[in-house]
Amino acid sequence: MTISSESVLGPHADALRLREYRTEILASNLANADTPGFKARDMDFAAQLERQQGGGIQLATTNPGHLLETKQGMPAATELRYRNPTQSSLDGNTVDPHLEKAAFADNAVRYQTTLMLLGSKINGLMTAIRGE
Repeated sequence: MTISSESVLGPHADALRLREYRTEILASNLANADTPGFKARDMDFAAQLERQQGGGIQLATTNPGHLLETKQGMPAATELRYRNPTQSSLDGNTVDPHLEKAAFADNAVRYQTTLMLLGSKINGLMTAIRGE
């Protein structure tokens, strides 16, 4: 009987990859807070996780190379959306540093929580393997 990592780890492995990707997006927003014309971006985490788990809309492909993965391991279909600015700026930049820092901190806490959940699952597996 083979055990797949998907059945053991559940959605936590996908969630970890998506949280990592979102961290990069939010860090990019913060790094470009003073760049004229930069548009802040973010992703809908819940929708992307559902899509990763196979619950979202699946696109039919005629060639396996049509939906290649990006360098971060995220599907090319990962949707990034532009943020609506809460306050307009003269240079066209839509980054609100306070909002980005709050989103970054929230994402970091959720990333750590996902790591803890994965760690407890792996520890449970190790205990079962050892027969303790």
